[in-house]
Amino acid sequence: MSSMLIKNVSIADPDSGFNGKVLDIYIEKGIIKKIGKQLKEKPQQVIEAKGKYLSPGWISLMADFAEPGYEHRETIDSGLNAAANGGFSQVILVPNTDPGIANKSTVEFVQQRAAGHKVRLNVLGAISQKLEGKNLAEMMEMYYAGAKAFSDGWKPVQNAGLLQKALEYVKAFDGLVVQLPLMASLADGLMNEGENSVKFGMPGIPNIAESLLVHRDIELARYTGSKLHISGITTADSLALIKKAKKEGVQVTCSVTPYHLLFTDAELVSYNSLFKVDPPLRTEKDRKALLKALEDGTIDCIAVHHKPQDWDAKVKEFEYATSGMAAMELAWPMLLKAAPNVSPERWAQLCSNNISRIFKLDKATIEEGAAANFTLFDNTTSWMLNKEAVQSMAYNIPLLDTELKGKAVLI
Repeated sequence: MSSMLIKNVSIADPDSGFNGKVLDIYIEKGIIKKIGKQLKEKPQQVIEAKGKYLSPGWISLMADFAEPGYEHRETIDSGLNAAANGGFSQVILVPNTDPGIANKSTVEFVQQRAAGHKVRLNVLGAISQKLEGKNLAEMMEMYYAGAKAFSDGWKPVQNAGLLQKALEYVKAFDGLVVQLPLMASLADGLMNEGENSVKFGMPGIPNIAESLLVHRDIELARYTGSKLHISGITTADSLALIKKAKKEGVQVTCSVTPYHLLFTDAELVSYNSLFKVDPPLRTEKDRKALLKALEDGTIDCIAVHHKPQDWDAKVKEFEYATSGMAAMELAWPMLLKAAPNVSPERWAQLCSNNISRIFKLDKATIEEGAAANFTLFDNTTSWMLNKEAVQSMAYNIPLLDTELKGKAVLI
């Protein structure tokens, strides 16, 4: 499609001079050529977008596409198609593959597998060799091969000395370290520790399993003067630590998942393994604190944490089920349901602008002359995602066959 006209669309982009205006947008050969009222261009495709919003392309942070090594769960191709289906024009992948994305050749392999797809793939390189948390991986080589930041993904670095080394090492190229907030030695329970874990008879994971690691990592970022992103914050305690550290000038940013904004540990009443996630779903009090932090700016962005699992990994006793939720295709309706009062401009920041700033991706913006990297979405369409329309290979997709509101229409 070499030319397209999007008519009467509301622009949601705090970085654009057109933010908040309802205009037509003419795109030719992948470039935004003209923005104005009632454009007369004759494109090959016209989209009537009254009541819809156009923001810079959304970015799916911490996505697991399982290739190489676990192609029975997801492949790069199915993952990218799922991203497009969910309204994401870019993804940032975790390195938890087999072999892990821990050297230059694996970074290059994964990027080559995505070449030519309309969704752009970015990679997090591993912090440690084989993601074992013992010795530093070849971070400099991976950085020059295109790795956007460094993380051990679903296996956050537990060794403080190793994390300190990583934070010091990435300073050479003004790099970023990403951690999931979970201290493994305190996190061997099955769900959030609290009234519900007692009620449901399950061993709990206390809040301090998160806040202790957050505190430690903030102090290491402060000590090294380096940049840290904590992905998947779930507790009010962690938020307080991050808010304070930001005020004190520590270079720390954080993100939250759609499902921690929407669900609580009460969902586990039915022992449904779909709601077994890391970090675990917390209380209603924590969920409300997350929503408040979303609006006051403590939370910088949304991280979808798309973690596909196959049937075998999820359909078994809760204790033995693997954690994770494949949330990418339903992320937008989940966000909208969790926080209906957040403005489209703020969503644009949370799902795009802030992520590209933190991870230094090419900036997408709705301006004349800019590349056409956008997401067209609404918050009114009622629809259902059924098995036939799912692009992901994952079994563990939430809210299938339920009435949803809000749709990402096009990237």
